[in-house]
Amino acid sequence: MILLKISNASELVSMKFGKFLEKLTPDAIDNSAVEDFILNRMVQDLSKEGVKGEISIVNGLNVADDMLHLGEDLKVRNRKVF
Repeated sequence: MILLKISNASELVSMKFGKFLEKLTPDAIDNSAVEDFILNRMVQDLSKEGVKGEISIVNGLNVADDMLHLGEDLKVRNRKVF
């Protein structure tokens, strides 16, 4: 299993759509939009390479000090099988 955490979602939104829009949107919306975009792009790219699998966007999951921490708000927000 591979876990990917995006730590610069607001910066990506700012680069793609401008600082004005980035200031108007909360960080949670920035994170969700960037995660959805990357999920779709990864599915497209991996499918082209012949990879079959599943990608999930999960809220309430954190890695710290080489430990996986599950929050009480653990939820699969989006899931794609390809």
